[in-house]
Amino acid sequence: MSHVASSTKVRVAVLTVSDSRTIEEDLSGACIETLLHASGHEVACREIVKDEGSAIQGIIQPWILCGEIEVIIVTGGTGLSVRDVTPNAIVPMFTSEMPGFGELFRQLSFQEIGAAAMLSRADAGLIDGGGLRKPVFLLPGSPNAVRLALEMLILPQLGHMIDLCKLEQPT
Repeated sequence: MSHVASSTKVRVAVLTVSDSRTIEEDLSGACIETLLHASGHEVACREIVKDEGSAIQGIIQPWILCGEIEVIIVTGGTGLSVRDVTPNAIVPMFTSEMPGFGELFRQLSFQEIGAAAMLSRADAGLIDGGGLRKPVFLLPGSPNAVRLALEMLILPQLGHMIDLCKLEQPT
């Protein structure tokens, strides 16, 4: 596996979208937090929100403006159920898309779970706000899916991605 290494320590906000989980029962959020810490990154905050578009946006919007947060990772609400509204709430906020993330995630998921991978609406993009460009990742709510996305896609590029977002800032 080739990737561009970066020693950049990244501050990440983690949001779990769930109607039923508490922080103690949030295995996917805990998995994200553990993997980020193990990779030398910092979890700036971690919250749970109901599967409601306005509630999701109500947390994401201030995080976009917060200078202490560089990346947002959202888990849950990316399936096909009527209650799965994460992409509906967040994708319209993207100022730039990263279609390769969803494509690669579903390809890797297919190798693990077969055709059910096509039911995922995992996505990623950049949201501009507060003078910063912030990568935002939308992951399924399964701990296995979270682990796959972080280990194979997000963590190998996270520092480099932030370096690029900083380089692209107008002077």
